Amino acid sequence: MTGQALSAYTTLRLGGPARQLVEAGSSAEIVAAVRAADAAGEPVLLVGGGSNLVLADEGWPGVAVLLRSRGVAVQTGYGAVTLTVEAGEPWDELITRVVGEGWAGIEGLAGVPGLTGATPTQNVGAYGQEVAETITGVRVWDRAGGRERVLAPAECELGYRDSVFKRSERYVVLAVTFRLRPQPLSGPVRYAELARGLGIEVGESAKLADVRDAALALRRGKGMVLDPADHDTWSVGSFFTNPVLGAVELVAFEARLPPGTGYPSWPADGGTKLSAAWLIERAGYGRGYGSGHVGLSGKHTLALTNRGGASTAELMALAGEIRAGVRRAFGVTLAPEPRLVGVTLG
Repeated sequence: MTGQALSAYTTLRLGGPARQLVEAGSSAEIVAAVRAADAAGEPVLLVGGGSNLVLADEGWPGVAVLLRSRGVAVQTGYGAVTLTVEAGEPWDELITRVVGEGWAGIEGLAGVPGLTGATPTQNVGAYGQEVAETITGVRVWDRAGGRERVLAPAECELGYRDSVFKRSERYVVLAVTFRLRPQPLSGPVRYAELARGLGIEVGESAKLADVRDAALALRRGKGMVLDPADHDTWSVGSFFTNPVLGAVELVAFEARLPPGTGYPSWPADGGTKLSAAWLIERAGYGRGYGSGHVGLSGKHTLALTNRGGASTAELMALAGEIRAGVRRAFGVTLAPEPRLVGVTLG
């Protein structure tokens, strides 16, 4: 397929055409498509669920590979369940299955859009869980080495919405292996909002299905569960990550606040994590902000949405306006969470 618009494959419904589009239905087909493109000197764009991709209106000048491999291999023993999941397996379908089977460890990540192969790239996390807690290995195609490998968690360099896969195009994720616990209850619920939704105290456990349902309800309330009829969900979810400030940066930030102003924060590796949504709202960009074809979601200020008929250029202009406004107000520069392809954020 040639010249086909990639907007059909992104949750923003944005993005121009690819010079060539290849659908790969197995790991072998993914490897074959990438190897052929590399041999021909063609740039490669991997497209999964398109839920974390912001693509230029001009499109992609090389080969776009649609990841459509499916399959889940299950092993049990030693008090654990090990799942090796193909990259093209829909993530929320996997959550539904593991909760139904009574396997704990990722139930709080229900409703996260996209495919399983993308989860280590972003180190997907929500409501107190991250995939880094359960991933035991990632099978990849090593484009530099010309071979398949299994990377251990340390080699994946999983951090806050970060990994070696996000920072380098060397590896193509083919499958992800998770180690889950066969038990009817979740681990201790660490996220206060989720605990409130469950009617429990932070640190208590709940039935897996209840945790899944509560997480879905929270995400739906924020417009973070895909719904073709709801333009608030025509987004990439959170457009900006929560910033982490070092001690000196935190002092400078607090100096900009009126005396006695409180703000949400959490301890984090490298310093203190702030709420990007709080910063955006306090900088003057409330829910529904925007005009024309793009705007902030009416449900959550972290989601930049396509209201219909938008262009990527319009979306990026809004993102740039919000980032500049937060920087002016607080001296904090927000970092984009999705992958930006062919576009930059000033």
